Parts: sequence; C-alpha cells; structure tokens
Amino acid sequence: MDNKLQELTDKLFQEGLSKGKAEGEAILAKAQEKASAIVEEAQKKAEEIIQQAEKKANDFQIKVEGDVKMAATQSIQAVKNDIQNLLLKGLVGGKAASALTSADFVKQVISAVAKNFNAQESTDLEVVLPESLKNELEPFVSGELAKSLSSGISAKFSSKIPGGFTIGPKDGSYFIDLTSESFESLISEYLRPVTRKLLFGE
Repeated sequence: MDNKLQELTDKLFQEGLSKGKAEGEAILAKAQEKASAIVEEAQKKAEEIIQQAEKKANDFQIKVEGDVKMAATQSIQAVKNDIQNLLLKGLVGGKAASALTSADFVKQVISAVAKNFNAQESTDLEVVLPESLKNELEPFVSGELAKSLSSGISAKFSSKIPGGFTIGPKDGSYFIDLTSESFESLISEYLRPVTRKLLFGE
C-alpha cells in the first residue's frame, strides 16, 4: 500500500513537474518571442528616426546652400548695379547737368518745344524753370518767346528743379518733363544695356 501510494505520489510529482516545465518553457518561448518583436520594432523605429534625421539634415543643407547661393547672386548683382550706376552717373550726370543749367541751351530747347506745342494746338502754355536761372530766363520767356508764339506763355520758377524745365498747357492737363533728373534717367536707360555688356559681358 505504501509502495502504491509512493508510486502515485511520484507519478503525480513527475507529471506536475513535466507540466510545469512545459508551461515554463512555453512562457519562456513567448517571452523570447515578445522580446524579439520588441527589439525588432525598436530597431525599425531607430532606423526610421535615423532616416528622418538624415532627410532633415539633407533638406537643411540644400536650403542653406540655396540661400547662400541666392545671397551671393544678389550681392554680385548689387555690386554690378552700383558700378554701372557710378559709371553712368559719371558719363551722363555731369554733362547733362552742365547743359541743362546753361541758360542759352535751355532757351533753345524751350523755343523748339513751345513752337511745336503752338503748331499742334492753340493753347496757353506754362513753363516751370530752375530758380537759379530766373534772372536770365524770365525776360526771355515773357519777351522774345512770347512774341514768337500765337498763344500765351507764362513762366514759374522752382528751387526743386536744378536744371532743365517742364512745359505743358496752362490748364495742367499734361506736361512734358525735360528736367535734368528725367533727362539723366532717360539717357541712362538707353545706355544701361550697352554699359552692362561692356563691363560684364552680359
């Protein structure tokens, strides 16, 4: 009886031990499987993070290079424009200013423009001249020029006009600007492509 009881106890013990061992191995296998999945997922996420970081770094590098290139291009363009403007100012500025502040030259131009106006339409004209030439030009406009026109002409003088003049109908409907600034601007625009080609081969 004792032997049978011992055998039964041993059998139950062995079965329990085997079952426990099997369950333990199953739990361990599942744990290892989960651990492998966690490690794999972690590696995958790590690779994604690295790829995103590399992409951001690459995009940033491209942007920086583009910004630097644009800044350099703009700086070069600004320097070219400054050189060109200095050259044009030297070529045009002095000569234009000299001519358009000469009373004799201004008289000739006013006469030609006013007579052309007079031939096109019979209307009273108004001319605005440099204040600095008032003593020389006021008698000319009210005397010699007025007599040569069939319609009237009056003169105003402004310190805002350094050289040249503006002329147009007295009603102010429009006017022609032949001041030194507009003349220089006009000539500079014509000369700009030529000087650019000569200076920079563009």
